Amino acid sequence: MIGIDRERLKPVLAGYKAYFPAHWQDERYKWEAVQHFQRHWDIEATNFGEMFKEATAKTYNLLASGYAYPRKMILEFAKIDDEAVRQMFRNLFDESHDLAERVAAFQVSAEEIRTAHDDGSWRNHYQNTNAISTYLWLRYPDRYYIYKYEIYRDVANELDTDYRPKRDGSVESMIGGYQMYDVLCEAVKEDGEIADMIAEALDASCYRDLQLKTATIDVGFYLSRFYLDEKMTAEKEKGWFPKEYTPGIDTNKWVELLQDTSVFKSNDLQIMKRMKDYGGQATCTQLAIKYGELKNFYNSGSTALARRVAEKTGCPTLKDEEGHVKWWPILYMAKEAEATDAGAYIWRLRSELAKALDIVDLSDVSLYVNPAPSIWKISEGTDSTKISIADKEIFLSRHVVVVHSTTNAKAVSKISQGQAFMDAIKEGDFFYLCYGNRIQLLGQFVSDKPVENPELKKGWYERPYREIAVSQDTSAYDGVKKWWTPNDNSTCIKVPESERALFEQLILTPYFAMTMKDLLNNNGASHAEYTKADFLHDVFMRAEQYDILTVQLRRKLNIIFQGAPGVGKTFAAKRLAYAMMGEKDESRIEMVQFHQNYSYEDFIMGYRPDGTGFKLVEGIFYRFCKKATQDPGKDYFFIIDEINRGNMSKIFGELMMLIEKDYRGTELTLAYNGRPFSVPNNLYIIGMMNTADRSLAMIDYALRRRFSFFTMEPGFDSDGFQNYQKEFANDTFDDLIKEIKCLNQAIAKDASLGRGFRIGHSYFCGCKAKDCTIDWMRSVIEFDIIPMLEEYWFDEPEKLSQWQARLRGVFGD
Repeated sequence: MIGIDRERLKPVLAGYKAYFPAHWQDERYKWEAVQHFQRHWDIEATNFGEMFKEATAKTYNLLASGYAYPRKMILEFAKIDDEAVRQMFRNLFDESHDLAERVAAFQVSAEEIRTAHDDGSWRNHYQNTNAISTYLWLRYPDRYYIYKYEIYRDVANELDTDYRPKRDGSVESMIGGYQMYDVLCEAVKEDGEIADMIAEALDASCYRDLQLKTATIDVGFYLSRFYLDEKMTAEKEKGWFPKEYTPGIDTNKWVELLQDTSVFKSNDLQIMKRMKDYGGQATCTQLAIKYGELKNFYNSGSTALARRVAEKTGCPTLKDEEGHVKWWPILYMAKEAEATDAGAYIWRLRSELAKALDIVDLSDVSLYVNPAPSIWKISEGTDSTKISIADKEIFLSRHVVVVHSTTNAKAVSKISQGQAFMDAIKEGDFFYLCYGNRIQLLGQFVSDKPVENPELKKGWYERPYREIAVSQDTSAYDGVKKWWTPNDNSTCIKVPESERALFEQLILTPYFAMTMKDLLNNNGASHAEYTKADFLHDVFMRAEQYDILTVQLRRKLNIIFQGAPGVGKTFAAKRLAYAMMGEKDESRIEMVQFHQNYSYEDFIMGYRPDGTGFKLVEGIFYRFCKKATQDPGKDYFFIIDEINRGNMSKIFGELMMLIEKDYRGTELTLAYNGRPFSVPNNLYIIGMMNTADRSLAMIDYALRRRFSFFTMEPGFDSDGFQNYQKEFANDTFDDLIKEIKCLNQAIAKDASLGRGFRIGHSYFCGCKAKDCTIDWMRSVIEFDIIPMLEEYWFDEPEKLSQWQARLRGVFGD
């Protein structure tokens, strides 16, 4: 029997009993799914597929997830070979045979059907141990459990069991998990209160669960999804004080106070903005290093601010043992800093105040005392003393520099070099990189935040950069020695402003053929500004629609513009990217068009002919993701035209999961090169979908749930188009637009067409007033609009003739 730690189980069961009442309505579907299956299962049904569909109708996410569709595949298989699928389940549910053999046989049969009938879209049969265990549980709910690796792993780790599941999806891991759950189930039964609680909650739509197998599944789910999060939250809260005190100020009141200049003065708003920018918690020393000022600016400033808040609100205060008021707890919680943190105590913004700071506009408040870019020396050492040649090559390919967070201070310096790298460098700062005393390159940091280096870990952190120039001389430097020169044994040192002329003389000009003026003018490429107002001028859309659009894209990271041809989907997509970037930076936009032959190999990576052999070539999306990853401080936009013309599963492959917001930044090993890959958080995907093309199927559900959808409407009534129309002062054009709007009303009311087939405004855009002639307007009608109507109403000649006459009648034809 598998052993579990009963003492560690006690708080889990206690937590489950507290959790159950509030979550029962969310989780009762498990008991309902079993009951529904038991009532509708009939292995001898005339149409097995239809019976299976009804029997599993209430399984919901148990047999369908973001990247696996076992139920859907069984239904597809049944359409092809109903009897073969029936036999698969007959064999699986035959308890006279060994369980492992039954599971293996089920998977073999599923693969045989898939390969025999695959049309290119069945990349996986999805009948893994999780799906098969669900079938077994539905059929024999007093004997089996649902097996899911992630949940069983968490249960095994938390309860310190003898069993540890493997990620290989093997039946051995599933059976071992069943044995662990048998022990867990006995503990659930012994508790007594759980059985009573569940029995009271169950009604006629639920399976009675007398053996508490489904209850055990639910306990495991609670442990994995809720208990561990609660435990982690409790761990994070350890050490924070004061726990019993609160000033009693809600978010709305903090918003009011933040806007009261007699309470929050300019210096106070700077403290708040910097604390929020740092992540909501920091020591005064960390703030001083990162943003400037002395640490007492933050310490004394916070005390004075808290005193004014108390005077304004009359909120309760906290006193020490001697009766002295502690002012800072009005604003913050606190705990002792770790040994690696600069400073003695960490302050954390009270949650209500932090939320208020999200609401109040602080864009006019200065973040840095000196926002101008600094210049740094970064050294990754010699091959024998610090970072290996192989790792340096990796860092160069990824455009990151790496420094250890505990690198010591230089002589009498007040902050360590590790602290400087972690806190003092800001986005936009320049640096030169050297290996020992050999200068390598000149670059500019593109992010405020250092992240742990995945190659070295253990306190090593990295910052991404853009390369400005490569050193013209990598021989050993032996010139004047300063802390910031290559021949000094330093790692991360800022060049003092007073010594920039010397830096130009010693480093910048001889090694990079640049002056300080050249460097400071090289603060990123210059791009034309592009604002919301520009978007609304160019794209004929209402302001409130633009606001909804940007909020949805920021929230979901992926959006699809759907609409008929001519509503300006492609035009709007690119200008939305400009507006969200705030500039017309074409280097941060990539665009492709899907078609039926577009593949994973084109999109991600694949082998291509290369002379006499084949070469692994990176696809356009892979390369663009890598580019965005190296520039995390800026937004990137990947635009896909005709997204519903491609085979989504075939093109995206395993990346279907990674584009989802919750999995951004999550690494997945790619099949072709065996390397980890992720889709970064700063990459937005905009797709375009033609709703008027009847030859196209509905977009794949797996992709649909990962995208927001925005319907592009004809913009004839928008302020932008009406202003554009007024500039023409052309009566014929006005009459033509009136007829087009009437036509759109007729199309919208047509049962065989609908709103998605209306005529878009872009057919009538892009013309200057002097060019808006009868010939131009007639050409639009004859060669764009009427051919479309001929396709729409090919089987309704009278309606077609009517509208041909009305449109041509505008010109007296």
